Amino acid sequence: MDGFFRLKEHGTNVRTEIMAGLTTFMTMAYILAVNPGLLGSAGLDVYSVFLATALAGGIFTILMGLFVNFPVALAPGMGLNAYFAATVLASNGTISPEMALTAVFFSGIIFIILTLTQVRQMLITAIPDSLKHAITVGIGLFITIIGLKTSGVLTVAVENTVTDIPKGVFTNVLGFETVFHMGDVTSPSVYLTLIGLLLISVMMVLRVPGAILFGILGTTLIAIITGDVNVSAGLSGQSWLPDFSKLNFWDFDFAGVFEVGLISVILTFTFVELFDTFGTLVGTATRAGYMKDPEKGKKKIGKAMMVDAIGVSGGAMLGTSTVTAYVESSAGIAQGGRTGLTAVTTGVGFLVALFLWPLISLIPGSATAAALIIVGVLMMQSVKEIDFTDMVYAIPSFFVVAFMPFTYNIANGISFGIVAYVILATLGNLSEKGKYKVHWLMWILAILIVLRYGMLGAG
Repeated sequence: MDGFFRLKEHGTNVRTEIMAGLTTFMTMAYILAVNPGLLGSAGLDVYSVFLATALAGGIFTILMGLFVNFPVALAPGMGLNAYFAATVLASNGTISPEMALTAVFFSGIIFIILTLTQVRQMLITAIPDSLKHAITVGIGLFITIIGLKTSGVLTVAVENTVTDIPKGVFTNVLGFETVFHMGDVTSPSVYLTLIGLLLISVMMVLRVPGAILFGILGTTLIAIITGDVNVSAGLSGQSWLPDFSKLNFWDFDFAGVFEVGLISVILTFTFVELFDTFGTLVGTATRAGYMKDPEKGKKKIGKAMMVDAIGVSGGAMLGTSTVTAYVESSAGIAQGGRTGLTAVTTGVGFLVALFLWPLISLIPGSATAAALIIVGVLMMQSVKEIDFTDMVYAIPSFFVVAFMPFTYNIANGISFGIVAYVILATLGNLSEKGKYKVHWLMWILAILIVLRYGMLGAG
């Protein structure tokens, strides 16, 4: 064990690595409950998504540990699974779940090519830091709205009351208003979500490891006590052994993708995953001490990026949305995890979870909705990294943050932010004498975006 993972070289031991791996698993195990519900709303079978989530988290996290010797775990990512569901639902039947899985598969292939050709690193350099952080913040708000809506805490009504327009109203050209209301707090779904928010918030303030997971479990227990979850009915007929015959393996629709034309969806999956993974890998590598030697650190990150890229297409083959490196891995690193043994331990935790479906199936949607909202809080923390003192960065970043939740589309936010930055930075350089860098790839992206919206309209 010591020879394979080079434990002594990294100043750690087996016990520390295993405890770190368990800590990482506990902090990210909420995805086992959240992902099935989220993708299930898009038409995928809930149990199939659970199998795919557990298998993807187990297989690719173990690969990260064995082949990269890196203490980082992977699983279907928050934000991209929300975009997956929103894309299918917003299409009104035009885009099937199978088409969306195919789009994820193609994005993984592109990701692998970008990693092999080093273009991935070039794209990272091209996008200003403020826009990268704005993407994280925008996705956080996007996820929050999904949690609020699915729980019923936020309700949306379309009314024709032009004579009395309340606050929080957006009026369209037809005279109808989309009005946002607070949900009925006496509804079980709403008050359980609020209880879940309170539980998770308190535990996070008290720095309890795995606060989100324990909050989900606590909310489920309260739902059982109040009778909102029927344990006997839920467990009736459930098997503790995983039924892999229900796995949506290679459930693709290649013809449908080309017929509908999901190029923008594929590029969005690729684009968002690109920056999300980069930030996670660099951050965790720095936290684990790998960046003390920049050259070795870059090589380690490069290998980790390849496993991550393979995980994207591999996850789609298993039947789930984009698999990505999890920032929650930093929890295990904080516990002393320094090698791949931490990742292997986390991966084994996901595989063991395959036998816990009867318990996981009892978790109500209100509990996972609370988790979604809290994840939005965590992603919102990146707002402090955005330079709002310089309008060349502030305006495009604000467009990214605002357009994602308000248009209910991640691609719209990224697109408007990129185009705005290219225009404003170019004009700003006229007076600031080249202060702002506009990478040639940003020009290409901006032109492609303008052509895309000009020919296809907003998606």
